[in-house]
Amino acid sequence: MTQSLSHSVRSAVEATGYQIRKTSVYSSQKLRYSKLFSLLGIDLLIDVGANAGQFATLCRAHGYQGSILSFEPSSAAHRELLKAAASDPFWTVADRMALGAVSGEVEINIAANSFSSSILPMLDSHLSAAPESQYIQREMVPVRRLDDVLPEDAESCKIFLKLDVQGYEPQVLSGAAHTLTQTSAVQLEMSLLPLYEGEQLLPQMSAAMKARGFDLWDLEPSFRDTSTGRLLQVDGIFTRQPVEL
Repeated sequence: MTQSLSHSVRSAVEATGYQIRKTSVYSSQKLRYSKLFSLLGIDLLIDVGANAGQFATLCRAHGYQGSILSFEPSSAAHRELLKAAASDPFWTVADRMALGAVSGEVEINIAANSFSSSILPMLDSHLSAAPESQYIQREMVPVRRLDDVLPEDAESCKIFLKLDVQGYEPQVLSGAAHTLTQTSAVQLEMSLLPLYEGEQLLPQMSAAMKARGFDLWDLEPSFRDTSTGRLLQVDGIFTRQPVEL
């Protein structure tokens, strides 16, 4: 394709609101995940706060072929998660439960958009940025420690632990002390300003991961206030020290 034709095609596409970019680690999330999973030899994805299985499905689309273990506390989302995993023999969905620091039972707030559901109360800063995330009901759900429910055969796996629990990450990590010693990488959703009552923000979460022996590897924007464009949450990926390059 000549330079002038390439420019014309690019201009025509950008006029529709899209962009044409050369695939690279700068432009492709798929490539970034593929490189990291390959580099670390990940063979078990633990998906905590799986909702309807969106992240696991994304990883499959990115070429990940290893085992998946998903956890989801919302009853409606858990039913959808079971459907998403039904045809995948290497994707296991745990019984409906929340993960936390201690075993017991807890009330979870169910959001209208499902994926903003949280054990923690939602603050106005979140609701004003995403009115569709308002809480519409509550459910009681069992709580377990990840260390107590992780299958024994996970001991020999190289784990990628993904947490999307809307501010409840510190509690989940507290109940996963042993699991973390076997974990190669952790993905956390972290807020830049308070969105849930009592949550820890990005600086505190980053410091806590550093203290557990993990270095920040990547940041992905995940939630913005669409009226202002302000970034509110990011997905941070942390890798166990050191990762050989």
